[in-house]
Amino acid sequence: MPRLSGKHCVVTGAARGIGAAIARAFVTEGAQVILTDIDAATGEATAAALGMPFHRLDVASEADWQAFAEICPETDVVVNNAGITGFEAGPVPHDPETAALADWRAVMAVNLDGVFLGCRYAIGAMKGRGTGSIINNSSHSGLVGIPAAAAYAASKAGVRNHSKSVALYCAGQGWAIRCNSIHPGAILTPMWEAVIGDGPDREARMARLVADTPLRRFGAPEEVAALAVLLASDEAGYITGAELTIDGGLLAGTAARP
Repeated sequence: MPRLSGKHCVVTGAARGIGAAIARAFVTEGAQVILTDIDAATGEATAAALGMPFHRLDVASEADWQAFAEICPETDVVVNNAGITGFEAGPVPHDPETAALADWRAVMAVNLDGVFLGCRYAIGAMKGRGTGSIINNSSHSGLVGIPAAAAYAASKAGVRNHSKSVALYCAGQGWAIRCNSIHPGAILTPMWEAVIGDGPDREARMARLVADTPLRRFGAPEEVAALAVLLASDEAGYITGAELTIDGGLLAGTAARP
């Protein structure tokens, strides 16, 4: 039997990349999935390909979450995946000294406020039955400092810690609502394409970008999705408040350095 048969799931940032891979894996495992994203055109196309519904959702908007809760008052799994790096509109300073407050707040609004609102929605949608799984997509950058991406790193560290707070809160209420965070390293998603390019030196560029990763390669979105399937399934019933890294051994190597 599929591992998520009968489960109703919500995935944010599901139009492309890791979010789309998670939605696809959930559907393969028998789940009913609502895909959400701020990019309606791409999100609708991804959802149509899976035969699942799409709902436009700005995760940083409390009003959007309230409206979504009205159309989906109950669910079994919520994956808070939507996030931004802050570099989407082009290179801007994101170091601790020269980053603009507006840029800092923009990253925090999506990455941290969005997860806070998503967790709050999830608790409300799960507590009636007292069970469920909340999966928050953090990052390797939420475990180490990133001088040139201070807002991103801080936001993802906040996701890590908030996931633990949610896990403890739900357990304290006597609910079997689990909350865990996933910490991907370099995963080959569309956000990397501008850096890698498509010229004859593409493979060489990719090799340089993962030279410090022990497994010497990018991860695939499907590999992150496989971990999300585990956390969403009943097999992970005793896993809560955990942080799971999927980074090709990068963090292990970082910890080993003097």
